[in-house]
Amino acid sequence: MTETPVPTRQPSATEPLDALARLESEAIHIFREVAGEFDRPVILFSGGKDSTVLLHLAVKAFWPAPVPFPLLHVDTGHNLDEVIDFRDRTVERYGLRLVVANVQDYIDDGRLEERPDGTRNPLQTVPLLDAIAGNRFDAVFGGGRRDEERARAKERIFSLRNSFGQWEPRRQRPELWNLYNGRHRAGEHVRVFPLSNWTELDVWRYIKREAIELPSIYFAHRREVFQRDGMWLTAGPWFGPRADEPTQELTIRYRTVGDGSCTGAVLSEAADLDEIIAEVSASRLTERGATRADDRLSEAAMEDRKREGYF
Repeated sequence: MTETPVPTRQPSATEPLDALARLESEAIHIFREVAGEFDRPVILFSGGKDSTVLLHLAVKAFWPAPVPFPLLHVDTGHNLDEVIDFRDRTVERYGLRLVVANVQDYIDDGRLEERPDGTRNPLQTVPLLDAIAGNRFDAVFGGGRRDEERARAKERIFSLRNSFGQWEPRRQRPELWNLYNGRHRAGEHVRVFPLSNWTELDVWRYIKREAIELPSIYFAHRREVFQRDGMWLTAGPWFGPRADEPTQELTIRYRTVGDGSCTGAVLSEAADLDEIIAEVSASRLTERGATRADDRLSEAAMEDRKREGYF
Protein backbone atom coordinates (compact mmCIF):
# COMPACT_ATOMS: atom_id res chain seq x y z
CA MET A 1 0.00 0.00 0.00
CA THR A 2 1.27 3.45 -0.93
CA GLU A 3 1.67 5.96 1.89
CA THR A 4 -1.11 8.57 1.83
CA PRO A 5 0.23 12.00 0.83
CA VAL A 6 0.03 14.85 3.33
CA PRO A 7 -2.88 17.25 2.55
CA THR A 8 -1.61 20.32 0.74
CA ARG A 9 -2.79 23.13 2.98
CA GLN A 10 -3.68 23.15 6.68
CA PRO A 11 -5.00 26.54 7.94
CA SER A 12 -4.05 27.53 11.46
CA ALA A 13 -6.62 27.54 14.24
CA THR A 14 -6.55 31.37 14.39
CA GLU A 15 -6.77 31.96 10.64
CA PRO A 16 -10.10 33.59 9.63
CA LEU A 17 -12.19 31.47 7.26
CA ASP A 18 -12.71 32.81 3.76
CA ALA A 19 -15.44 31.51 1.43
CA LEU A 20 -13.39 28.53 0.25
CA ALA A 21 -12.35 27.63 3.77
CA ARG A 22 -15.99 27.66 4.89
CA LEU A 23 -16.98 25.36 2.02
CA GLU A 24 -14.06 23.07 2.86
CA SER A 25 -15.05 23.03 6.54
CA GLU A 26 -18.65 22.13 5.67
CA ALA A 27 -17.55 19.28 3.39
CA ILE A 28 -15.15 17.86 5.98
CA HIS A 29 -17.93 18.01 8.59
CA ILE A 30 -20.19 16.03 6.21
CA PHE A 31 -17.54 13.35 5.67
CA ARG A 32 -17.10 12.92 9.41
CA GLU A 33 -20.87 12.83 10.00
CA VAL A 34 -21.20 9.99 7.48
CA ALA A 35 -18.31 8.10 9.06
CA GLY A 36 -20.12 8.29 12.40
CA GLU A 37 -23.63 7.41 11.14
CA PHE A 38 -23.10 4.75 8.47
CA ASP A 39 -21.46 1.34 8.33
CA ARG A 40 -20.35 0.97 4.68
CA PRO A 41 -19.89 4.29 2.84
CA VAL A 42 -18.26 4.54 -0.60
CA ILE A 43 -17.01 7.47 -2.72
CA LEU A 44 -18.01 7.66 -6.39
CA PHE A 45 -14.79 8.39 -8.27
CA SER A 46 -14.55 8.94 -12.03
CA GLY A 47 -11.24 10.81 -12.17
CA GLY A 48 -13.09 14.04 -12.94
CA LYS A 49 -12.42 17.34 -11.19
CA ASP A 50 -15.35 17.14 -8.76
CA SER A 51 -14.69 13.59 -7.60
CA THR A 52 -10.98 14.40 -7.31
CA VAL A 53 -11.77 17.38 -5.08
CA LEU A 54 -14.12 15.09 -3.13
CA LEU A 55 -11.31 12.61 -2.52
CA HIS A 56 -8.92 15.42 -1.54
CA LEU A 57 -11.46 16.60 1.07
CA ALA A 58 -11.86 13.04 2.38
CA VAL A 59 -8.09 12.79 2.83
CA LYS A 60 -8.14 16.02 4.83
CA ALA A 61 -11.14 14.91 6.88
CA PHE A 62 -9.40 11.83 8.25
CA TRP A 63 -5.72 12.77 8.14
CA PRO A 64 -3.38 11.31 9.41
CA ALA A 65 -5.50 8.13 9.22
CA PRO A 66 -6.21 6.78 5.73
CA VAL A 67 -9.54 7.41 4.04
CA PRO A 68 -11.84 4.74 5.58
CA PHE A 69 -13.97 4.27 2.44
CA PRO A 70 -13.38 2.48 -0.87
CA LEU A 71 -13.92 4.17 -4.25
CA LEU A 72 -16.53 3.14 -6.82
CA HIS A 73 -16.32 3.87 -10.55
CA VAL A 74 -19.11 3.00 -12.98
CA ASP A 75 -17.03 2.57 -16.14
CA THR A 76 -18.95 3.03 -19.40
CA GLY A 77 -16.01 1.73 -21.44
CA HIS A 78 -16.13 5.00 -23.40
CA ASN A 79 -13.69 7.00 -21.30
CA LEU A 80 -10.73 8.96 -22.60
CA ASP A 81 -7.44 7.19 -21.91
CA GLU A 82 -6.05 10.15 -19.96
CA VAL A 83 -8.89 9.91 -17.44
CA ILE A 84 -8.52 6.17 -16.77
CA ASP A 85 -4.74 6.57 -16.39
CA PHE A 86 -5.30 9.38 -13.89
CA ARG A 87 -7.92 7.32 -12.00
CA ASP A 88 -5.55 4.39 -11.58
CA ARG A 89 -2.59 6.56 -10.55
CA THR A 90 -4.72 8.34 -7.95
CA VAL A 91 -5.98 5.09 -6.45
CA GLU A 92 -2.41 3.80 -6.20
CA ARG A 93 -1.19 7.09 -4.75
CA TYR A 94 -3.64 6.99 -1.85
CA GLY A 95 -3.54 3.21 -1.38
CA LEU A 96 -7.30 2.82 -1.68
CA ARG A 97 -9.55 -0.01 -2.85
CA LEU A 98 -11.31 0.65 -6.16
CA VAL A 99 -14.55 -1.12 -7.07
CA VAL A 100 -15.28 -0.93 -10.81
CA ALA A 101 -18.72 -1.66 -12.25
CA ASN A 102 -18.30 -2.15 -16.00
CA VAL A 103 -21.17 -1.30 -18.35
CA GLN A 104 -19.47 -3.46 -21.00
CA ASP A 105 -19.93 -6.58 -18.82
CA TYR A 106 -23.69 -5.96 -18.74
CA ILE A 107 -23.82 -5.53 -22.52
CA ASP A 108 -21.74 -8.66 -23.10
CA ASP A 109 -24.00 -10.92 -21.02
CA GLY A 110 -27.27 -9.40 -22.25
CA ARG A 111 -28.37 -7.59 -19.11
CA LEU A 112 -28.19 -4.29 -21.04
CA GLU A 113 -28.47 -3.44 -24.73
CA GLU A 114 -26.33 -0.94 -26.58
CA ARG A 115 -28.33 2.16 -27.52
CA PRO A 116 -28.65 3.06 -31.22
CA ASP A 117 -26.90 6.38 -30.62
CA GLY A 118 -23.99 4.70 -28.81
CA THR A 119 -24.49 6.76 -25.66
CA ARG A 120 -23.83 4.76 -22.51
CA ASN A 121 -24.49 7.34 -19.81
CA PRO A 122 -28.12 6.18 -19.36
CA LEU A 123 -26.80 2.60 -19.06
CA GLN A 124 -24.83 3.35 -15.89
CA THR A 125 -27.80 3.16 -13.53
CA VAL A 126 -28.18 -0.63 -13.37
CA PRO A 127 -24.45 -1.36 -12.77
CA LEU A 128 -24.39 1.39 -10.14
CA LEU A 129 -27.37 0.02 -8.23
CA ASP A 130 -26.05 -3.54 -8.48
CA ALA A 131 -22.66 -2.45 -7.11
CA ILE A 132 -24.34 -0.63 -4.21
CA ALA A 133 -26.53 -3.62 -3.36
CA GLY A 134 -23.82 -6.24 -3.91
CA ASN A 135 -21.34 -4.44 -1.66
CA ARG A 136 -24.04 -3.40 0.84
CA PHE A 137 -23.01 0.27 0.62
CA ASP A 138 -25.35 2.35 2.78
CA ALA A 139 -23.96 5.82 1.98
CA VAL A 140 -22.68 6.87 -1.44
CA PHE A 141 -20.68 10.09 -1.76
CA GLY A 142 -21.09 11.95 -5.06
CA GLY A 143 -19.57 15.12 -6.46
CA GLY A 144 -22.88 16.63 -7.62
CA ARG A 145 -23.37 20.37 -7.12
CA ARG A 146 -26.59 22.36 -7.06
CA ASP A 147 -25.37 24.85 -9.67
CA GLU A 148 -24.91 22.14 -12.31
CA GLU A 149 -28.51 21.39 -13.22
CA ARG A 150 -32.04 22.17 -12.00
CA ALA A 151 -32.78 18.64 -10.76
CA ARG A 152 -29.58 18.63 -8.71
CA ALA A 153 -30.60 21.98 -7.23
CA LYS A 154 -33.61 20.22 -5.65
CA GLU A 155 -31.57 17.56 -3.89
CA ARG A 156 -30.49 17.69 -0.25
CA ILE A 157 -26.94 17.01 0.95
CA PHE A 158 -28.23 13.74 2.47
CA SER A 159 -30.53 12.37 -0.24
CA LEU A 160 -32.51 9.27 0.72
CA ARG A 161 -32.92 6.58 -1.97
CA ASN A 162 -35.53 3.86 -1.66
CA SER A 163 -34.91 0.11 -1.86
CA PHE A 164 -34.90 0.38 -5.68
CA GLY A 165 -32.26 3.12 -5.56
CA GLN A 166 -34.78 5.70 -6.72
CA TRP A 167 -34.93 9.36 -5.73
CA GLU A 168 -38.27 10.50 -4.31
CA PRO A 169 -38.39 14.30 -4.02
CA ARG A 170 -41.30 14.17 -1.54
CA ARG A 171 -39.14 12.22 0.91
CA GLN A 172 -36.44 14.89 1.03
CA ARG A 173 -35.71 15.89 4.62
CA PRO A 174 -35.09 19.37 6.04
CA GLU A 175 -31.45 20.15 6.80
CA LEU A 176 -31.49 22.98 9.33
CA TRP A 177 -28.40 24.13 11.23
CA ASN A 178 -26.18 21.61 9.38
CA LEU A 179 -28.02 18.69 10.99
CA TYR A 180 -28.20 15.68 8.66
CA ASN A 181 -30.63 12.79 9.05
CA GLY A 182 -29.13 9.53 7.81
CA ARG A 183 -31.92 7.20 8.96
CA HIS A 184 -32.89 4.61 6.37
CA ARG A 185 -34.62 1.24 6.24
CA ALA A 186 -32.93 -2.03 5.30
CA GLY A 187 -32.27 -2.03 1.57
CA GLU A 188 -32.33 1.77 1.29
CA HIS A 189 -29.25 3.95 1.07
CA VAL A 190 -28.35 7.64 1.20
CA ARG A 191 -26.55 9.63 -1.48
CA VAL A 192 -24.32 12.27 0.09
CA PHE A 193 -23.20 15.45 -1.72
CA PRO A 194 -20.51 17.38 0.21
CA LEU A 195 -20.03 19.78 -2.73
CA SER A 196 -23.72 20.74 -2.96
CA ASN A 197 -23.10 24.39 -2.07
CA TRP A 198 -20.02 24.79 -4.28
CA THR A 199 -20.02 26.36 -7.74
CA GLU A 200 -17.83 25.41 -10.68
CA LEU A 201 -15.77 28.52 -9.98
CA ASP A 202 -15.36 27.54 -6.31
CA VAL A 203 -14.08 24.13 -7.43
CA TRP A 204 -11.48 25.63 -9.74
CA ARG A 205 -10.32 28.17 -7.16
CA TYR A 206 -9.98 25.39 -4.61
CA ILE A 207 -8.03 23.24 -7.06
CA LYS A 208 -5.60 26.13 -7.52
CA ARG A 209 -5.31 26.85 -3.79
CA GLU A 210 -4.70 23.21 -2.93
CA ALA A 211 -2.52 22.44 -5.99
CA ILE A 212 -4.71 19.42 -6.83
CA GLU A 213 -3.60 17.34 -9.80
CA LEU A 214 -6.17 16.74 -12.57
CA PRO A 215 -6.32 14.81 -15.86
CA SER A 216 -4.66 16.70 -18.70
CA ILE A 217 -7.92 16.91 -20.69
CA TYR A 218 -9.08 19.79 -18.48
CA PHE A 219 -6.35 22.02 -19.92
CA ALA A 220 -6.15 23.34 -23.48
CA HIS A 221 -4.54 20.91 -25.91
CA ARG A 222 -4.68 19.94 -29.59
CA ARG A 223 -7.03 17.07 -30.41
CA GLU A 224 -8.81 15.51 -33.38
CA VAL A 225 -12.50 16.29 -32.94
CA PHE A 226 -15.70 16.28 -34.97
CA GLN A 227 -18.91 18.27 -34.59
CA ARG A 228 -22.28 16.72 -33.75
CA ASP A 229 -25.39 18.59 -32.59
CA GLY A 230 -23.32 21.70 -31.94
CA MET A 231 -20.77 19.89 -29.76
CA TRP A 232 -17.13 18.96 -30.36
CA LEU A 233 -16.62 15.24 -29.71
CA THR A 234 -13.46 13.14 -29.77
CA ALA A 235 -13.34 10.28 -32.26
CA GLY A 236 -13.51 6.90 -30.56
CA PRO A 237 -15.33 3.57 -30.28
CA TRP A 238 -18.64 5.33 -29.62
CA PHE A 239 -20.32 5.58 -33.02
CA GLY A 240 -18.35 8.49 -34.37
CA PRO A 241 -17.44 10.19 -36.48
CA ARG A 242 -19.98 9.31 -39.17
CA ALA A 243 -19.28 9.68 -42.87
CA ASP A 244 -20.74 13.20 -42.88
CA GLU A 245 -18.77 14.31 -39.78
CA PRO A 246 -15.26 15.33 -40.85
CA THR A 247 -12.60 15.52 -38.15
CA GLN A 248 -10.29 18.45 -37.60
CA GLU A 249 -7.51 19.24 -35.16
CA LEU A 250 -8.44 22.07 -32.80
CA THR A 251 -7.28 23.53 -29.52
CA ILE A 252 -9.88 22.42 -26.99
CA ARG A 253 -10.34 21.43 -23.38
CA TYR A 254 -12.96 19.50 -21.42
CA ARG A 255 -15.03 21.13 -18.68
CA THR A 256 -16.40 17.81 -17.44
CA VAL A 257 -15.57 14.11 -17.61
CA GLY A 258 -18.10 11.62 -18.92
CA ASP A 259 -19.00 9.10 -21.59
CA GLY A 260 -17.13 10.00 -24.79
CA SER A 261 -20.25 9.69 -26.92
CA CYS A 262 -22.10 12.53 -25.19
CA THR A 263 -19.45 14.66 -23.46
CA GLY A 264 -18.24 17.52 -25.60
CA ALA A 265 -15.16 19.70 -25.47
CA VAL A 266 -15.08 23.48 -25.68
CA LEU A 267 -12.84 25.58 -27.89
CA SER A 268 -10.38 27.09 -25.47
CA GLU A 269 -6.85 28.44 -25.10
CA ALA A 270 -6.96 28.11 -21.29
CA ALA A 271 -3.84 26.08 -20.56
CA ASP A 272 -3.35 26.82 -16.85
CA LEU A 273 -5.47 27.31 -13.75
CA ASP A 274 -5.49 31.11 -13.87
CA GLU A 275 -6.74 31.07 -17.47
CA ILE A 276 -9.40 28.43 -16.66
CA ILE A 277 -10.63 30.47 -13.67
CA ALA A 278 -10.90 33.57 -15.89
CA GLU A 279 -12.75 31.56 -18.55
CA VAL A 280 -15.21 30.01 -16.09
CA SER A 281 -15.80 33.40 -14.46
CA ALA A 282 -16.94 34.80 -17.82
CA SER A 283 -19.10 31.81 -18.79
CA ARG A 284 -22.88 31.95 -18.52
CA LEU A 285 -23.35 28.19 -19.02
CA THR A 286 -22.64 25.44 -16.50
CA GLU A 287 -20.27 22.72 -17.63
CA ARG A 288 -23.16 20.26 -18.07
CA GLY A 289 -25.27 22.77 -19.96
CA ALA A 290 -22.42 23.49 -22.34
CA THR A 291 -21.01 20.01 -22.94
CA ARG A 292 -23.41 17.20 -22.02
CA ALA A 293 -25.66 15.92 -24.81
CA ASP A 294 -27.51 13.52 -22.48
CA ASP A 295 -28.92 16.49 -20.54
CA ARG A 296 -30.46 17.87 -23.74
CA LEU A 297 -32.75 14.90 -24.35
CA SER A 298 -35.61 16.66 -22.54
CA GLU A 299 -36.29 19.43 -20.03
CA ALA A 300 -36.47 16.81 -17.29
CA ALA A 301 -33.72 14.47 -18.55
CA MET A 302 -31.61 14.59 -15.39
CA GLU A 303 -34.59 14.38 -13.03
CA ASP A 304 -35.95 11.36 -14.90
CA ARG A 305 -32.60 9.57 -14.60
CA LYS A 306 -32.29 10.45 -10.90
CA ARG A 307 -35.72 8.97 -10.23
CA GLU A 308 -34.43 5.74 -11.78
CA GLY A 309 -31.34 5.68 -9.54
CA TYR A 310 -28.76 7.72 -11.50
CA PHE A 311 -26.10 9.79 -9.72
